[in-house]
Amino acid sequence: MSDKKQKGQQAPVEDLNEMMKVRREKMEEFRAMGVPPFGHRYEVTDYAEPIKEKYAHLEGDEEGGEVRIAGRLMAIRGHGKATFCTLNDRTGNIQVYFKIDVLGEAKYKNEFRKLDIGDIVGIRGVAFKTHRGEVTVRVEDFDLLSKSLRPLPEKFHGLQDVDIRYRQRYLDLIVNQDVRDTFRKRNQVIKSIRSYLDERDYLEVETPVLSTIAGGAAARPFITHHNALGIDLYLRIATELSLKRLIVGGMDRVYEIGRIFRNEGMDVRHNPEFTSIEFYQAFADYSDMMDITEGIVVNAARTVLGTPVINYQGVEIDLSKVRRVSMNDAVKEATGKDFLSCQTVEEARQMADEAGIPYEPRHGIGGILNQAFEEKVEETLMQPTFITGHPTEISPLAKRNVEDPRITDRFEFFIYGRELANGFTELNDPIDQEGRFMDQLEQREAGDDEAHVMDRDYITAMEYGLPPTGGVGIGIDRLVMFLTDAASIRDVLLFPTMKPLDSEKKAMAAAAETASAAFLPSRSCCSITIFTASLTAGLAMISVITYPLP
Repeated sequence: MSDKKQKGQQAPVEDLNEMMKVRREKMEEFRAMGVPPFGHRYEVTDYAEPIKEKYAHLEGDEEGGEVRIAGRLMAIRGHGKATFCTLNDRTGNIQVYFKIDVLGEAKYKNEFRKLDIGDIVGIRGVAFKTHRGEVTVRVEDFDLLSKSLRPLPEKFHGLQDVDIRYRQRYLDLIVNQDVRDTFRKRNQVIKSIRSYLDERDYLEVETPVLSTIAGGAAARPFITHHNALGIDLYLRIATELSLKRLIVGGMDRVYEIGRIFRNEGMDVRHNPEFTSIEFYQAFADYSDMMDITEGIVVNAARTVLGTPVINYQGVEIDLSKVRRVSMNDAVKEATGKDFLSCQTVEEARQMADEAGIPYEPRHGIGGILNQAFEEKVEETLMQPTFITGHPTEISPLAKRNVEDPRITDRFEFFIYGRELANGFTELNDPIDQEGRFMDQLEQREAGDDEAHVMDRDYITAMEYGLPPTGGVGIGIDRLVMFLTDAASIRDVLLFPTMKPLDSEKKAMAAAAETASAAFLPSRSCCSITIFTASLTAGLAMISVITYPLP
């Protein structure tokens, strides 16, 4: 094999087909020898990192025990009668040593020399330490488990294109160990959250992803169609209203970790589908929920990093030192304007104009206060901060503050200028709730397509009695971003949503056209079948909806 192949370098585009051709030829040569190029079960008893830890004490020519390990060849170094390779498994890398006088001439020349970087092999061997002090596995025997038919990109230079990394995450995971580490940490974060709530007698539940009403948040939903029922359904934008129905039913402490879908823009902090946790506790209020939120975040940091002090994008943040301040006080500190002192909307508008704060005609005093917060305060909250006292106008599901009904007992938790959590004392007055929903409907009619919709069944549930309740929603993806120092949400999602490539768009359009031409019935038929194309994982997928003809 060439030096280029041994170093694992990315082939020029014009050479790629030739390299793939060579690999396929080797595949056929294996078959001709009676060696399956795509093997079967292999008994793995050992892994790279544990082997290195177990035999780190070896000295000189001292040998360890026999090991059975399997993984992907990431480097091949040497010629002649002995070759060092790097094998990668789920725990990391380990050096493996192939030698002709150990394997035998036939096995070494006819099989080993046909291996390429990227091939997956199973190895039985003996651990030892080289003269350079590196724990290594001397290969006594090996099996080809999967022949790689495509050359891997060069590890340090060939997969820097973030677009390719996100679209071909499998390739990203192969060559970038730190990416695998990120998703291991993500798993640790989720486990830590579950453990924290389970220890406090919370019950994990599952609620519907599809709903006839998209409620529980101010967001634009995705719409799909249920053929059998002949109705449109919405992918959930929150789990809130379903979980609070369970509180009504007597399940005093519940939580759900699940996917949420919002038909909105994409940037470094937003993806159309993401993971959140929402948890609710009867007979608690927003102050209790702030304590639990802080505990969850600090516990996750200690689990993943061993400390509540993190370094995110060059900024040191101590998650254990949290400030609590009202929205109005925070705005007053930043602008000198006290919006809650206003008696009329006109006064608030004048204050906003003086401070250079944009607003819309539909905004009341509370809406203008929120605009001031978003414009002048939000991005300055680098250290952990609970913002409380949100205007009732923008908090249709939160309980009014007893002393000032213009605001609610609500909080948002900010780190590095980004919202991580949202919680409040839940509104449990069904009459007030219905009125808030009606106000939201007016806002929708005024042009706010993210305003809440009316959920009559939720009102019915509340009329049976919702106990005083505190609730919180935390964005898990954003929490993982903070704990892994990830600049973009796409770095912590295995398969982030991507805009289709031009070639994929053409394939999708062609699939739809072919399907329509082949199956569209005449007017004499009793029904019409409409085919639509979508793109999933680079493949054109056909959806079928059948409607009766009049």
